[in-house]
Amino acid sequence: MKKKKISQKDLLIEFYMRNPNRDIPHFEIVPRVMREYKKKTGKVFADPDRGIRKLYQDGFLIQISKGVYHYDPNYIKNRNLEDFDEKTKKAIFERDKYRCIICERGPKEGMEIHADHVKPKDRGGKAILGNGQTLCSQHNFLKKNFGQTTLGKRYFIKLHKSAIKTQDKNLINFCKEVLDLFDKYGIDTNIVD
Repeated sequence: MKKKKISQKDLLIEFYMRNPNRDIPHFEIVPRVMREYKKKTGKVFADPDRGIRKLYQDGFLIQISKGVYHYDPNYIKNRNLEDFDEKTKKAIFERDKYRCIICERGPKEGMEIHADHVKPKDRGGKAILGNGQTLCSQHNFLKKNFGQTTLGKRYFIKLHKSAIKTQDKNLINFCKEVLDLFDKYGIDTNIVD
């Protein structure tokens, strides 16, 4: 039996159009579209979260809160979101020596790398060298799910715990000062050690 041809984007749009004017959390839509895509195509839906974010970035959805989106048929706005062109991607990779700026892994270690916007394009970030950074797939995924400051704070908490285990006093003090800055400026105060 031949499976139907349908794109992942089409399936997401179809779901939201069948459910207009209501706030839909990821946990409601993701399992449904994954099952439906498997049933219709026989394939696994690669990354529904990314597809949903892309619909938001394209102006099709309204973000209500983290992981909760709303489709209003009367509110579709077209945004001109900039992607990095190949020349700019290459310049970002060369500047960062083809290594993730967080873990320093890259193609030599078998890691796929991405040119990532420091300020997200859906928040007005431009596709210019100064707004680009190299991230491995893992850290690009984490940044998209947590946001840059959240990822940074989690990283320093992990580094701080590691420094305590190895009794590296210099690193302990450094991490403590960085984590204190998060608290001083009220950034990600919900994340605690």
